Amino acid sequence: MRIMGIDYGDRHIGVAVSDELMLTAQGLTTVRNSGDDRMLNDIAKLADQYGVTEVVVGLPKNMNGSIGPRGRLAEEFADALREKLQLPVTMWDERLTTAAAQRTLIEADVSRKKRKVVIDQMAATLILQNYMDSKPTKR
Repeated sequence: MRIMGIDYGDRHIGVAVSDELMLTAQGLTTVRNSGDDRMLNDIAKLADQYGVTEVVVGLPKNMNGSIGPRGRLAEEFADALREKLQLPVTMWDERLTTAAAQRTLIEADVSRKKRKVVIDQMAATLILQNYMDSKPTKR
């Protein structure tokens, strides 16, 4: 049993998965946002491969809490994913996760070129970890 975290972006979709105890999130990969069934199929394969039972998709809200055009795109993506995977898909407030991921990578002295490659995956990891941290522990 694992949870998958997703950072939906215009060009790339960051993917992370939880460990089997659902305590920690690990970045997995980045899927190219092709805007068609191919990206949904790629995510479905990963969900199947890792035994995912739930998916969390980052919801980009405005700082005042409202949902703008990017948030609506993420919601549409979550609906398509829910239909494709036949799994629960939860939307999670992702305000500032990309900025936090960027800061972490800069502090780790990761080059700008390498940051560009892993930023979406790291944002997905932060979304998933924040979601899991909000849940009561199962111990």
